[in-house]
Formats: sequence, structure tokens, C-alpha cells
Amino acid sequence: MRTLKSVKTGETVKVKKIAGAGALKRRIMDMGITKGVEIFIRKVAPLGDPIEVTVRGYELSLRKEDADIIEVE
Repeated sequence: MRTLKSVKTGETVKVKKIAGAGALKRRIMDMGITKGVEIFIRKVAPLGDPIEVTVRGYELSLRKEDADIIEVE
């Protein structure tokens, strides 16, 4: 299982599954991250948190703990 947290800068991946539940999963889905969507990793902060990504044409920052529940391929 590969998560968004482990993806390197400059890579584009496709969301396979969101593993969380309840409010956290709903918040991630409300940001436009749903099954099948492509995510481009723009950059990672010097200490690794947050991760800046491009989803559906807009830029978004995610915490590492949120990125860890997003399974990608």
C-alpha cells in the first residue's frame, strides 16, 4: 500500500482509496480528493509538513497525517 505521504515531489498519482472515516474523510473529499482523481505533488515543506499538491486545477496544502490516509497508485 502506497500513500500520498510517501510520494516524491514532481510525481503525479491517482487516488485509489481514502482510508479514513467520519469527519476527516468527509473533509478530504470536500477538498476535491476523491477516488480516481489525479494529484500532482508540487512541493514539500523543508521539515516535511505540509505537502503542497495540485488537485482538479487548484493548489492545496495537506498535513502529513491527512496525506497518510490517502491510498494512491
